[in-house]
Amino acid sequence: MFSNRTVNILIPIISVLLGLIFGAVIMLAFGYNPIKGYGALWSGAFGDLYFFGETLRQVTPYILSGLAVAFALRSGLLNIGVEGQVFVGWLASVWVGVTFDFPMIIHLPLAVLAGACAGAFWGFIPGILKAKLGVHEVIVTIMMNYIALYSSNSLVRNVITDGEDQTEHIKASASLASDWLAGMTYFSRLHYGILIALFMAAVMWFVLNKTTTGFELRSVGFNQNASKYAGMSVSRNIVLAMVISGAFAGLAGTMEGLGTFGYMSVKSGFTNIGFDGIAVALLGANSAVGVVLAALLFGTLKIGALNMPTEAGVPTELVEIVIALIIFFVASSYVIRWAILRFKKEGK
Repeated sequence: MFSNRTVNILIPIISVLLGLIFGAVIMLAFGYNPIKGYGALWSGAFGDLYFFGETLRQVTPYILSGLAVAFALRSGLLNIGVEGQVFVGWLASVWVGVTFDFPMIIHLPLAVLAGACAGAFWGFIPGILKAKLGVHEVIVTIMMNYIALYSSNSLVRNVITDGEDQTEHIKASASLASDWLAGMTYFSRLHYGILIALFMAAVMWFVLNKTTTGFELRSVGFNQNASKYAGMSVSRNIVLAMVISGAFAGLAGTMEGLGTFGYMSVKSGFTNIGFDGIAVALLGANSAVGVVLAALLFGTLKIGALNMPTEAGVPTELVEIVIALIIFFVASSYVIRWAILRFKKEGK
């Protein structure tokens, strides 16, 4: 009745539905109307072209941070440091965008490349420590998130500016802003980054599924001992996986620096783009297509939630609870899989 492929597709769908249902129950328990609440969420995300543009703008970094986590997981690694890699990518791209003055055909690719390289370097450090010294990547990447946050703040204040809390705006030649995309969406902040994010999703699918390198990375993720016995370099593949994962994360920060904001400011805390990427990757089953769809869901929830307090009186914190419930049910996929297989058995 259900193939394994169908079951794998059904699990995230059921998780989302259960999250929304339990979210509705919580709204009712606190005296809110869930139909009105979810209606406000929908209109806040897709009510008109402006909100639709803002939703796609929010989806852009989620796609890239989700790809970063998913790529590492497919290689058997847990990259908790996406948030820090987002920071360094954001900073590097803005620094190039502010400092240099080249024609756009050189300046924009250079700024994007700087962001990707910065993220890749930040991923290289835990990768090499894991490969050569066996230091667990989770511990290192968590620590490097804080190093990235406070180092970025210091560089913004003391190097890129003279004691300011915000850099100058990047030059127009390094901007991802798009007049025609903004014009199509009632002057939202939608920019060319959405095209880059979708392209990178295709790149991840191609690398993992159509190249020898991707095969080795997945093999190391499945079984390091068997891969080593087959002649593959486990250490090289661990470092490579973290570098590519970091590059995806650096691009997520680049989208914010060159597209949405056009500058970088001192942060009092994390942006959560990287941490939300973990949930996006889990919900998307670590596949490129799944990550794009999961990012669209998270972008919808995040942007739509902004409309819930004014239109339905529902606090935005309830959306965070819904997201947490979705992640909980995804993490509990064993129970959902067991229920589906039991239903399948009884169906026979």
